[in-house]
Amino acid sequence: MEKANNFYKIQNEFAYKFTRLSRTQKIGIKRIIIAIDGPAASGKSTTARRVALRLGYTYIDTGAMYRAVTLKALLAGVLDDVRREPEHIAVLLQNITIHFEGDSVFLDGQDVTAAIRDNRVSREVSFISSLKPVRDTLMQMQQALGQQGSVVMDGRDIGTVVFPDAELKIFLVADARERAKRRYAELIAKSPKGSTLPDIEQLEEEIKQRDRDDEERQHAPLKKHPDAHEIDTSQLTIEQQVEMVYSLALQTSGNVKL
Repeated sequence: MEKANNFYKIQNEFAYKFTRLSRTQKIGIKRIIIAIDGPAASGKSTTARRVALRLGYTYIDTGAMYRAVTLKALLAGVLDDVRREPEHIAVLLQNITIHFEGDSVFLDGQDVTAAIRDNRVSREVSFISSLKPVRDTLMQMQQALGQQGSVVMDGRDIGTVVFPDAELKIFLVADARERAKRRYAELIAKSPKGSTLPDIEQLEEEIKQRDRDDEERQHAPLKKHPDAHEIDTSQLTIEQQVEMVYSLALQTSGNVKL
């Protein structure tokens, strides 16, 4: 655990320090933490990434981190063992490294950006993310990455558990059918030609089940923080929801000139 924390501390200071200082000074925005939570396919990642770009902030995709752990469990063939005895997940977490290079995600030094979006990972990530050792390990990594501010972080418990004192908390929601359509479009765009894909009806049922799993899990369940701004994205374009969150960020930061 100490090794992993040191890794993220070094990465945070080296890879992001210049970006956070120079970009925020350039556009004159006070450094704050923006926490964006919500259910699967509600538009969290796309919105968070684009808001971070407009603000000159660092974007941290915590969902990708949970997917990376899930992928590691699948590749190691230990899912059945972990279902029987959840404490076995601790072995998988030993010396695990997850880092970002732009939009790419690296697990133990390997680029897994495409692999973590596989539908097998989507089906199992809710179970893996419900395990307390996984949440505790990734929470420490996430807090290390965000401790200096100037970050946009999305997930399901960012505003309630990881950064409950974040200056701006957003909770995105959307109709399950609309979210299924978005997930289907994402799979089409990222899957090789000729791939067998689930239909929208199947994806909708999987999303509804994921919602139940996330809301009912014992550790850090999905829920809205009392201070969060709720935005229903069902009928919004990405540009519209990005603009809404960006405007809230400017209001929250006070648009302070540094």
